[in-house]
Amino acid sequence: MRKVKIMGTGKYIPEHKVDSAELDQMLQLPRGWAEKKSGVKTRYYAKGEHASSMGAKAALQALSDASLELDEIDAIVCASGTMEQPIPCTASLIHQKLAPSRPIPAFDINSTCLSFVTAFDIVSQMIAGGSYEKVLIVSADIASVGINPKQKESYILFGDAAAACVLARAEAEDTCGILGSYMETYSEGAQLTEIRGGGTKNHPNSHPVKEDYLFSMDGQGVFRLSSKHILGFLDKLYANTPMTIQDMDAVIPHQASGMALRIMQKKIGVKQERFIQIIENYGNTIASSIPLTLHEAIQSDRLLRGQKALLLGTSAGLSIGGIVFEY
Repeated sequence: MRKVKIMGTGKYIPEHKVDSAELDQMLQLPRGWAEKKSGVKTRYYAKGEHASSMGAKAALQALSDASLELDEIDAIVCASGTMEQPIPCTASLIHQKLAPSRPIPAFDINSTCLSFVTAFDIVSQMIAGGSYEKVLIVSADIASVGINPKQKESYILFGDAAAACVLARAEAEDTCGILGSYMETYSEGAQLTEIRGGGTKNHPNSHPVKEDYLFSMDGQGVFRLSSKHILGFLDKLYANTPMTIQDMDAVIPHQASGMALRIMQKKIGVKQERFIQIIENYGNTIASSIPLTLHEAIQSDRLLRGQKALLLGTSAGLSIGGIVFEY
């Protein structure tokens, strides 16, 4: 077991609320189509806000929840699927907003929707190895600027949000820690979810195709490929632990879509009361989705100290990742 402890969590939600009925009207869809298709009643869009400022607000809430000051933190890690700008990393911009009194290291970890899970795994190993004692992990995603209204099924899914947690070395008497972690990538699905423009391959200086700078997803393809591998993936994740998914007090999944969540819950055989869903209130908030769901589970007492939980998600790539831990 990696002896680490979640000391506090926080969130930030933009003020601008968008109901599915508004999207029906805007996209000229039948009344009720967006909510029925996506499982999302409301989502929030950032208007005039930046990911770094959203992330900083979530970070401050997590620090308060942990009863810590910023200068007690050893590193700031941004785990987002979107970037505020290509250079510098978003973690540096969050660092700038928080304005610590000393040069705390800041860096990004990006595996799109699995970024928080990946960061949680990597940071826990750095803490267990003695590099850090307390790390602030922040996910801040603004999806609304890059969704494509021509792809209506994906357009209606997404919302903007930030979430954060303080991960620290556990005390000797604590029973909390990471019991298992695992990730697999099936790159035959690399083109199923992508934004083709903005990097060195399709740079703005030489590539004027506007739609290549917008989010593109083959939802059915993602679903088929992830469904093919999810049960085998879970067998490998739990192989090195003394338990199964049935021993989990809470399963905290990526909030991909209402339909994906319903099918996943049935496929993996977890009771509905243990399967945490918040998609109807926030939509799919990319990498912020899992830490936001974790925060809501803790705040609503659906995950209590000493209980065991699974973080589980998929991401562009296509990748599946999970972490089994005791909270």
